[in-house]
Amino acid sequence: MNSTDAAVPAPDGPRVVLVTGANRGIGLACARRFLHQGDTVAATYRTSPPPELPGLLAVRCDVADPASVDAAFTEVEKTLGPVQVLVANAGITKDTLLLRMGEEIWRQVLETDLTGVYRVVRRALGPMVRAHRGRIVLVSSVVAFMGSPGQVNYGAAKAGLVGMARSLAREVGSRDITVNVVAPGVVDTDMIADLGEARLETLTSMVPLGRRCTPAEVAGAVAFLASDDATYVTGAVLPVDGGLGMGL
Repeated sequence: MNSTDAAVPAPDGPRVVLVTGANRGIGLACARRFLHQGDTVAATYRTSPPPELPGLLAVRCDVADPASVDAAFTEVEKTLGPVQVLVANAGITKDTLLLRMGEEIWRQVLETDLTGVYRVVRRALGPMVRAHRGRIVLVSSVVAFMGSPGQVNYGAAKAGLVGMARSLAREVGSRDITVNVVAPGVVDTDMIADLGEARLETLTSMVPLGRRCTPAEVAGAVAFLASDDATYVTGAVLPVDGGLGMGL
């Protein structure tokens, strides 16, 4: 057998997975997926905790607060061990046209959706570097590539995640740490429902597959990027958008 035909090594067993913003939607679907795979999972929330699931550790965390991030990681490390897989999903939207967008609305979205990701990734990275192994998946959006009226703040933050991931992938690749991005499109979640039904219908009509995505479908892409089938994938952006942003 050629060396290139060698089998992919079997997983070392259950991993400690931390999913931020996992009380609903994509984050909760990711937590369920990793639990189903047999991993040990911690799910962060800011206000309302996720539903009680066997084996799920719910941890309060506001990614806009550095002290809260550190406290959440400390709790996870004491209870489960060092984080081996990080899914940075927590985010908010505060949509309005740029001419009406005050600096506070801009700051709040960037603070959560971009700087908040910096905080959790930085906090997770030390143990991964020491272990010479880790998987980091950042949840961006098709808006980062297509744009969306009223979402200049959100689009800027989500586009920033791509630059963050690709720069970090070059920094830590030698330590067997991969850093990748998923870019969901029109997903059936409470957050996207805020766009209004008319806007949702317009967006859905633009999707080549002709339907909205489910959170579970995004979770499947996240799970792949965190799996041993993706050990040679890093700095990648994986669209989960039904073809909405293809070619961008």
